Amino acid sequence: MQTRKTRHQFYLPDALSEKLDAMAAKPGASKTAILTDALTAWFDRRAATELDQRFGIRLDRQNRIADRTEQKIDYLTEALGLFIRHQLTLTAHQPAFDAETSRLGRVRYDEFVKLVGRLLARGDSEARLTHGQSDKGLDQ
Repeated sequence: MQTRKTRHQFYLPDALSEKLDAMAAKPGASKTAILTDALTAWFDRRAATELDQRFGIRLDRQNRIADRTEQKIDYLTEALGLFIRHQLTLTAHQPAFDAETSRLGRVRYDEFVKLVGRLLARGDSEARLTHGQSDKGLDQ
């Protein structure tokens, strides 16, 4: 199958023309093949820039959504870690549930929620209770 080709005439700076002649002198190379490859690569890069312009805003928005999702997962992980620590350390040997125990459980839960709220309000994802922070309010 033969492709149709169009003849083009253009001028190149002398230095660029010498480089083209040197490249075309290698076995199996031609000026047409070199210029065809160069123009194809240039147009492909330009098309990539157009794709970035068209989809860049959407991709940036998706990245922000992913960042917020990751932050929410961090918050949930923090809350779960606090809850597990609370359950394992402070309620390990509770007597059978009676009215006073139920009241104490509600008070502890309220304090737990307040503590998670304070950690989230601070926004410091590195400040974890496991790094030596005290758990004031949970030991009532």
